[in-house]
Amino acid sequence: MGQQPLRITHQMKGLFITLEGTEGGGKSTQAILLVERLRDWGRKVQMFREPGGTPIGEEIRHTLKHSLANAAMTAETELLLMNASRAQLVREVIRPALARGEVIICDRFYDSTTAYQGYGRQLDLEMVRRVIDVAVGDTRPDLTLLLHVPAEVSAERLRSRQANLPFIRDRIEEADRAFFERVEWGYEAIAAAEPQRVRKIDATGSVEQVQSAVWRVVAPLVATGHGA
Repeated sequence: MGQQPLRITHQMKGLFITLEGTEGGGKSTQAILLVERLRDWGRKVQMFREPGGTPIGEEIRHTLKHSLANAAMTAETELLLMNASRAQLVREVIRPALARGEVIICDRFYDSTTAYQGYGRQLDLEMVRRVIDVAVGDTRPDLTLLLHVPAEVSAERLRSRQANLPFIRDRIEEADRAFFERVEWGYEAIAAAEPQRVRKIDATGSVEQVQSAVWRVVAPLVATGHGA
């Protein structure tokens, strides 16, 4: 907390940060707090969510998650729709913003597809990788914050959220416990494979504790003007 906001004296490089993790890890809350902190440091920041982030992406999000007509959706269709939304987001907003030196904060990105559609839905991981490659090309996160909570904490937070918020059906949240256990294994495999990019954050503490842990990882990148 003791660091002073950055004084911008030159053109900053774009910086792409994603937040990942299973349900109930606090990604959306921490993404908002990170945006506020980065703006205090003088950076121009945009925040997006996946699927979504563009008008086309938000239509796809509704079809994937909330539509009453999506019960028969296959895992392959889910994979392709997720990446159709992602391809639009990358080309319409992420690449232009990074080229302008902005910071992009994204609540989920392609690691979610690997974890949820690859490990969770048990699709062929090489096929999943090829589809992701088409969607994103060379647009890859500089840093991924993996907010980790144990499976039982995730399940409890999900139940609490569903009980205390206005009900909005989410098809993916309807999956069984075994699905979410596979998703968690997927994230562990991703973090093990790319430890420099993917930084695991203990998200079981208070919002303030998690925020501090996130900032300890992000601050060095911002201070050096890192990004592209």
